[in-house]
This record gives sequence, C-alpha cells and structure tokens, in this order.
Amino acid sequence: MAHILYYLSTGITVAAVLFIFFRLPEMQTELKMIIVAGILGAQTLLLRWINKRAKEKLLKRVNVAREWVNTGLVAVVLAWVIMSFIIQAFKIPSGSMMNTFKIGDHIFVAKFIYGVHFPFSKKYIFPLQEPRRGEIIVFQFPLDPKKDFIKRCIGVPGDTIEIKDKRLYVNGEVQEEEYAIYGDEKVYPNSRQLPVMYRNRDNLSPLVVPENSYFVMGDNRDHSYDSRFWGPLDRGSIKGKALFLYWPPKRIRIIR
Repeated sequence: MAHILYYLSTGITVAAVLFIFFRLPEMQTELKMIIVAGILGAQTLLLRWINKRAKEKLLKRVNVAREWVNTGLVAVVLAWVIMSFIIQAFKIPSGSMMNTFKIGDHIFVAKFIYGVHFPFSKKYIFPLQEPRRGEIIVFQFPLDPKKDFIKRCIGVPGDTIEIKDKRLYVNGEVQEEEYAIYGDEKVYPNSRQLPVMYRNRDNLSPLVVPENSYFVMGDNRDHSYDSRFWGPLDRGSIKGKALFLYWPPKRIRIIR
C-alpha cells in the first residue's frame, strides 16, 4: 500500500505543478508560487507519513523523493521571492513598442527599482527612484489587471501632456523622440464622432497628469493602446522597469 501511495502522490504532484505553470497562463505569478509551495509542502508531509509505514526496500526511494520535494520547495520559495521582489522575465506580447522591441522578445524587468511590491496589493516600500520620463515600464493593465502591458513613460505627476498632429508636447515643449515610429500617414482630429481608437491618437487636448499617476505611450504610436485612450496610469499598477533584453541572442542588450 505504501509504494502505491508513493507513486500516486508523486505523479499527482508533478501533474499539478505542470498544470499550474503551463495551463493557467493568466494566473498571477505570486499565486502560482503559493499554490505550488502548498502542493510541495503537502507532498513532504505525505512522504513522511509513508516513510513511517514503508518497508526497507521502499525506504530509500521515499527518502530520496522527500529530499527532492524539500529541494523543490526551497527552489519555489526562492523563485517566488526573486519574481515578486527583485526581477521578473517578461515576453513582449504585441507590436506596440516596435521598433524598440519586437513581438516575442524576452526581457528582464527590475521590480526593486521602483520599490518592493507587496503581493496582491498596490503598495510599495523602499523605492530607489520613481519612474522617469523616457523609461520603459511594465505594469498591470488598468482595464484588465490579469494582463501585463509594456509602454514608455511620457509624463510624470504634474506634467501637462498635449498632442498636435502626432507631435508630442510636454509642458509646452515639443519632444524629439527618435524611438517613436508612425505607420499611418493619416492624421485624425480629436473628435467624438470618431471611433475610440482614433479619437485621441493624433490630437490630444492638454491633460495634466494627476498626483501618483503617469502618462504612458507605446513607441509604435499609431498602433498602441495606451494613456491616450484609457487615461493616466496609477502608480500602484507599475511592476518594474525594463532592464535587459536577453532573447533572441542576436538582440541581447541593456535597455536604456
């Protein structure tokens, strides 16, 4: 009976961990780590119980399995700490940041720079700095917190943002943006008669960025869903600063 429980519990544990990480992509990383840690902890307790009832032939297998589970538990905890507070991998999901990033690029996001984030909350402590104009940030999409977006910080609290015929003005000064690209020659007016996707795209009336908020835009200006359409981004939604592009190898670089 003990050996049946040993193989059954091990199989269920492996299947459960694989299912969580590969079949639940929309679940928050923090929640995944907690669930996996709970599964491994339960597996450890079960193996200890089996150990007491196991025959000598099975005893070595159980001890080895328990060591692997304990190692896995420590690894999950360390991964959770790293991904929650220090650095996180992020895959570019769309073309809104072209040509700075391409779809499928993999980057590391420094989460500690803007402060240590408490999981399942929007609170931060010990920030090394606040987001600055020109920095590329990753954040929870305000209209769907399950999704992460990546954009460039264009305006900080107190800034006045205005767009005239695709030209960006910050505090009344036109911005020279060598990273910005425009794929549509047509210029749309700021009109409520237009669909939302075009209403503020090329012309935006002066907007003052509220306290504790930031104005963000994609570098691919004609194909980016950003603060022009859904408003300034709350500080608590920001996860971190884009730090390093590590895949594909030919595009490896520090993100400035």
